[in-house]
Amino acid sequence: MKVLQLVPSVSLVYGGPSQMILGFSQALAEQGVDITLLTTDSNGDSGQDPLDVPLNQAIPQDGYQIRYYRCSPFRRYKFSLPLFQWLWNHARDYDLVHIHALFSPVSSLSAWICRQRGVPYVLRPLGTLDPADLRKKSRLKDLYARVLERENLAQAAAIHFTTAEEAKISHRFGVKTQDWVIPLGVTPPNPPVGIDEICHQLGVDTTRPLVLFMSRVEPKKGLDLLIPALEAVAAKGIEFQFVLAGSNPQDPAYEQKIGDRLRQSSIQEHTRLTGFVRGETKAALLHRADLFVLPSYYENFGIAVAEAMGVGTPVLISDRVQICDAVAASESGWVADCSVESVRDRLVEALTHLDDCQRRGNNARTYATLHYRWPAIAQQAIEHYQRII
Repeated sequence: MKVLQLVPSVSLVYGGPSQMILGFSQALAEQGVDITLLTTDSNGDSGQDPLDVPLNQAIPQDGYQIRYYRCSPFRRYKFSLPLFQWLWNHARDYDLVHIHALFSPVSSLSAWICRQRGVPYVLRPLGTLDPADLRKKSRLKDLYARVLERENLAQAAAIHFTTAEEAKISHRFGVKTQDWVIPLGVTPPNPPVGIDEICHQLGVDTTRPLVLFMSRVEPKKGLDLLIPALEAVAAKGIEFQFVLAGSNPQDPAYEQKIGDRLRQSSIQEHTRLTGFVRGETKAALLHRADLFVLPSYYENFGIAVAEAMGVGTPVLISDRVQICDAVAASESGWVADCSVESVRDRLVEALTHLDDCQRRGNNARTYATLHYRWPAIAQQAIEHYQRII
């Protein structure tokens, strides 16, 4: 079986949804699927240099091949004429094309090319069909859908959703679709040597319970709920250390706004802003945290939540993070609604019952091991692929 995976970018700048394709491709390759990953060298939309990678050639990586093409002339909207030319010439070399994105010229025009070349394709929306997401730039998206995306959805062999809730709420512009629900996987990092030392280097007070936010710093993540909720918790005399680990090269003004808000906050003395973290620093924070928080206004899966669960850290998420039912049912953490008061109350409950945090963290690790392992997810995907080709 030969499958082409296609995504506009794999840069860390674009967060978990782009990055997960690397783990997905490796897991499929390990189960015998011949995988090529097709992408661009895009590395941000705000003046960043493109990825420093070889272009227009197959690069072996973790059992599969990856091909990068120049993203030009439109960086923000991901356009690549060389990628389209390669796909036109080679689409028929594959049994199936799995496209990871909507509302991007790279993904939209690639779906059109697949139809012209008679190759079945699957679309993964990455949360872009969530009505909350569609309300952003709604007129432009409605026009885009009428011109390109509606027909792409209608002619797709299947739409790959990552949770049943995402499938349930997604808007399909009036067309019927064949839906798959296949979750994303994570590879939980092992605890690094010297966790406390790494935390001390970041200025983290390890004598206090650690509340960790590790995600892209953008409006949908609910920081406008979390920060006042933490301030209210501190006002009750409950001690904690808050670490905000994340950045947003796409919107540095918003990242600066959140930083300024925290520097002027009553909790600033016990807050650390680390910026984007990776490697041992990321692993140390995930393992050291007593509670992982993500009160997003909408989130089709939540890779960072699954990563935290995988290392045994309990999570506090909103009921708009679409793995919330799993978190609640498995008692892997707490679920709040999107209000300051609800987030505050769940924080108080967690931080005043640290023994329950540990119990829920153990539950989280067990659930993630059972449901978010790449080999099992790859096998689900292969079974779905076989029904198409």
